[in-house]
Amino acid sequence: MLDSLLRYIESFNIDHAIAVPLTTLLAVLAAVLLIAAFEIVIKKILLRSISHFAAKTATRLDDMLVRFGVFKWVARLAPPLLAYRMVSPVLKYYADAVPLVTDVLVIYFAMVVILLVLSVLDVLYEFYSAHPVGKRLPIKSIVQVFKTLTVSIGVVIVVSRLLDKSPVVLISGIGAFTAVLLLIFKDSILGLVAGIQLSTNDLVRIGDWIEMPKYGADGDVIDISLVTVSVQNFDKTIVVLPAYTLISEGFRNWRGMRESDGRRIKRSFNIDMQSIRFLDGELMKQMEAIQLLEPYMRERLQEIESHNRAVGADESSPVNGRRLTNLGTFRAYLQAYVRSLARINTGMTIIIRYLQPDAFGLPCEIYCFTKTKEWAEHEAVQSDILDHVFAVLPYFDLKAYQLQGALVPSPPAVKA
Repeated sequence: MLDSLLRYIESFNIDHAIAVPLTTLLAVLAAVLLIAAFEIVIKKILLRSISHFAAKTATRLDDMLVRFGVFKWVARLAPPLLAYRMVSPVLKYYADAVPLVTDVLVIYFAMVVILLVLSVLDVLYEFYSAHPVGKRLPIKSIVQVFKTLTVSIGVVIVVSRLLDKSPVVLISGIGAFTAVLLLIFKDSILGLVAGIQLSTNDLVRIGDWIEMPKYGADGDVIDISLVTVSVQNFDKTIVVLPAYTLISEGFRNWRGMRESDGRRIKRSFNIDMQSIRFLDGELMKQMEAIQLLEPYMRERLQEIESHNRAVGADESSPVNGRRLTNLGTFRAYLQAYVRSLARINTGMTIIIRYLQPDAFGLPCEIYCFTKTKEWAEHEAVQSDILDHVFAVLPYFDLKAYQLQGALVPSPPAVKA
């Protein structure tokens, strides 16, 4: 076809030296017009039709494909492909220019493909962020890994095309600078590896409550990127942690508590050991009047009476045989009281125990789990239990130990 055009131009008595570039120029203009017309048809008809169709459907995915320009980048793949097929025929008389033009088209095509892949990854991130899967996996880190790989591969292809070298040769040449690259990009590489470990092992998710006291982090994870993890503390400050610190130094993740059936209460208070004694007649009547203690008192008194009768214990001295103490009865009451609370999960461990006595008295620890896992509600339940404990101690003739003078403020200094 180009030869026919050349002969037609030469039929007007135009010199061959002028006819050849003129023919090539006309062919280039025709090719450009054809490509432009093709692109206009795609944009005006195809893309508009797709956008109109996506707006009418109920699904979110097609709307995001339009919003992030996926169809737009797909449409832009057509012109360089069409131009690539037309280069050799159009530049028939200038064969030396064909490699240069094809290199430019290949580079342009590679850039469009990179942008297309990045747009698709953005759509996947947007889609799965609102999906239940996005709550379990750090989608942002995974997407950033694929973005980094996409851009890296694209850069290698473009540079290898510019240098007219094979991508394999270029990659092998980069290996000579590995040591320098590792030194310069040490933190980025550590962050990249740590981010992949956090993602693949599901160590942390957005919304997890984590603690790293060394870095002042104690709050909810609000963002997980390839190299950083952002934590919003409960005072609303934000701490940005390098991802590799979570792997190298460790952290506390409260996700297990939130996914369990309850949140633990573990609080102790000290009892003055000098207030511990056996139950006498008057105190015994007080204990029998407590409703929560009725089953315990009935069973224990029968058990003790049977035991003392069996061993022939001399009841003239309370030391002989077995006797109820105010401390043991209080522990039984506290066990029954905690189990009676509606906000305590009775299906989980409930223990009232004594710890090692020391100079500050006998520590008595309450160990149980609340049904609620919300911080404020949990603390309210815990506080209510301790309020009740200190209020009922006198009914058992027990005293909480408090170091005398420890909480008494010193008098203000008098100025002369």
